[in-house]
This record gives sequence, C-alpha cells and structure tokens, in this order.
Amino acid sequence: ARTNTSQAGRQEQASHEISGIKPSNQKRVMIMSLTSITARDAQRLLADGAVLIDIRGRDEHVRERIDGSRNQPVDALSAVESGGRKVIFHCKSGNRTATNAAKLASAAQCDAFILHGGIEAWKQAGLPVLCDVRQPIELQRQVQIAAGSLVLLGIVLSYVIAPGLLGVSAFVGAGLLFAGLTGWCGLAKLFALMPWNRRATTAL
Repeated sequence: ARTNTSQAGRQEQASHEISGIKPSNQKRVMIMSLTSITARDAQRLLADGAVLIDIRGRDEHVRERIDGSRNQPVDALSAVESGGRKVIFHCKSGNRTATNAAKLASAAQCDAFILHGGIEAWKQAGLPVLCDVRQPIELQRQVQIAAGSLVLLGIVLSYVIAPGLLGVSAFVGAGLLFAGLTGWCGLAKLFALMPWNRRATTAL
C-alpha cells in the first residue's frame, strides 16, 4: 500500500511538472488568468447572453458606452452578479482590464473574459456605441486640459509680467507629481464637485 501511495504521489508531481504549475499555485494561476477576446468574439458571446461590465468611471460611461453594458467602476468593484452567465470586462483601451485582471477574475467567479483593446477596439471593429455629447468629457481629460493650461499660463505670465509667476507652473507640476505618487488628485476632486460633472452622476 505504501508503494502504491508513493507511486501515485510521483505521478501527481510529474503531471504538475508537465503543466508547469505547482499544486499550491494552481488555484491562484487559474483565478488570475482571464481570456482576452476580440470585439467580434465579444459580440457573439453577448448575443448568447453574456454580461458586459464596463469598469471605467461613471463619467466615461455616461458619455460613451456599449449598449447593454453595466457600469461597475474598478475602484469599487467587489462582486459581479451574472446569474451564472459568462462575463466580459472592458475599459477604454484594455490597459485597466489587463492591470486589474486578478481583481476582475476574483469578482466574476465564473467564466470571464477581457475585451482586448476595450471600447476603442469595439469601435474600430465597426460595432455601435451609444454617445451622449451633452455629457461632459471624462474627468481625467478635464484635469489634463486644466493642468496644461495653467502650466502654459504660468510660463507666458512669467515672460510678460514677472519671472516669479513661473511658480504657477511649478506648483501645478508638483501637484501632478503628488497625484501620480499617491493616487490622490486635488484638481480632480475639485472638478468632480462642479455642476456639469455632478449632472453626469445622475444620468442614465
């Protein structure tokens, strides 16, 4: 009996070596792995009843979205209710879904996929999207426009009025550096409170 047990153990170890996955890592590798599919493949799965989850921010979703998609921003995503159906995650270009693949797989707890290239790839494939141009552009772009404008203004004013006004550009640059290091952006928080952006949160 001891010989049979030893042989079985060696056979199991050999099969794991062939697959390249150690027994203790099998579950983790499976969870962290999400299949990347094309826009056309995603369209076919949706026709068969799959659930499409848009992990972008609310401001991005209300301005442009794939019809039938459900908005669950990745920052607040904990679980996806799919009723046993397959799940497809998408973002703008595919970067956010790839970066958060482990979190998305854990939240889905079912057959789940990533739309390769995000909504941009969906549009490039000639597939339709819903656009509401009445909604403000996404918050990130508003911050980029404002920050770039302030930097440029500071440089111009430093030449026209006083060199010390170059400090405006330096202040904005320091703020962007802080935002990149900490993930907290004061300018984004401020813009989120603006009336035109608060309207977007009540859309749909």
